[in-house]
Amino acid sequence: MMAMADFKEKLADAVVLLNDEPMARHTTFRIGGPAELYTVARDAKELRIAVTLAQEWVVPYLVLGAGSNVLVGDEGIGGLVINNKGAGGRPLAIGVQGRDEELWVESGMSLARLARETAQAGWEGVEWAVGIPGTVGGGIVFNAGAHGCSVAQVLDRVRVLMPQGRVEEWRAEELGLAYRRSRLSKGDGVAGSAIILEASFRLRRASRESLHQRLEEYEAYRRRTQPHQASAGSVFKNPLGYAAGWLIQEVGLKGYRIGDAQFSPLHANFIVNLGQATAVQVKALMALAQERVLENFGVALEPEIRFLGRGEVGE
Repeated sequence: MMAMADFKEKLADAVVLLNDEPMARHTTFRIGGPAELYTVARDAKELRIAVTLAQEWVVPYLVLGAGSNVLVGDEGIGGLVINNKGAGGRPLAIGVQGRDEELWVESGMSLARLARETAQAGWEGVEWAVGIPGTVGGGIVFNAGAHGCSVAQVLDRVRVLMPQGRVEEWRAEELGLAYRRSRLSKGDGVAGSAIILEASFRLRRASRESLHQRLEEYEAYRRRTQPHQASAGSVFKNPLGYAAGWLIQEVGLKGYRIGDAQFSPLHANFIVNLGQATAVQVKALMALAQERVLENFGVALEPEIRFLGRGEVGE
């Protein structure tokens, strides 16, 4: 007990620290119980301080980006939650490799902001990410993608924080980037404990007009095809040869609800929070879809969202 009190005092000297902060305020699902301890890392330096202190004091910690693609349990999260909002006011460095641009950014930058700012500057490569409600760090961990493109196609290198505060630089091919996963998401050995601080992308020169038009098309497509209510994005990965939303629709669950959790009537692979949904209700909907799809199609739906926290929902 004394150790935790000492840790809190030490951490509070470096960052703003909150106790029992409701995670529903910090996830796109608007669901989740309280974090025992919560802080915002405003840049890579604060992220490094918070993670290093948690490791030194052996306090469980979780680094969270935009809070998309996650479901936090109703009983909350033990230990320390570090909300990584380190975006950097400007690109950290720009270099030239042949005809490509090399752009370094901090991991807390939103993918949407990255897409807009690079397009405005006439750089092509990440404009597909304009509709993804996540951060650069989270996008790398889960190899985010849209419109036939993904992080794996443009990522060059990352700088990661390892245990004991060591910083390493890894090439993209060392991350094992695949469909919505990587060595980081799978907790693959030492890589599972690495925290992304910064990332470098390979971008190409293109006209601002064409990039702006592409952004408008992608944003319009998102508005037409995805629900506007609070959600965590796509709930299940698309199985080989199928679209998860089509499978869920075919087993009669499109629009189906348990409490305030509902499979969206617009897109069945989204579960939306109609106001007061709980993590238990979301998990029950997911289990029902998995059961029916397996029974009718022999296909096992694999969750795309990550379960966090205590209780029957958390991992």
